[in-house]
Amino acid sequence: MNPQEFLSGTALAVFRLNGLFLEASERLASPVGLTAARWQVLGAVVAAPLTVSDIARAMGVTRQSVQRVAALLVAEGLAEYLPNPSHKRAHLLRPTPAGYTALHRIDPAHAELADLLTTALGPDHPAVLAALDRLTTAMTTALEGR
Repeated sequence: MNPQEFLSGTALAVFRLNGLFLEASERLASPVGLTAARWQVLGAVVAAPLTVSDIARAMGVTRQSVQRVAALLVAEGLAEYLPNPSHKRAHLLRPTPAGYTALHRIDPAHAELADLLTTALGPDHPAVLAALDRLTTAMTTALEGR
């Protein structure tokens, strides 16, 4: 396989996988009244509050798209903004108690899908994540070099 065939094949596989993950995310999130995007943004701030820009960087999406979702989460009472001691205008986002409740309601279905996926991949399933991490690093490096 030549380099262009590798790039095209890899891109198509990743696009297909992204579509499957988005479909799975919608299926997991919709029973608790969330969308995949809202779940993703809430999930990004579970461990610690982050700015919209930090969330966007971590997810590899635009700040504007995260800002739109964050505003919806705040309006629905699922997240709130906190003052940011490091930056006056870039507030921190964190889940509210209702946001944490919504996230916890997804956990059983999430665990079931995780078990199905790791069982299907077998004992070498950590190698899949390692390969995806290597691919992400290589793509980031390739784009930075252009």
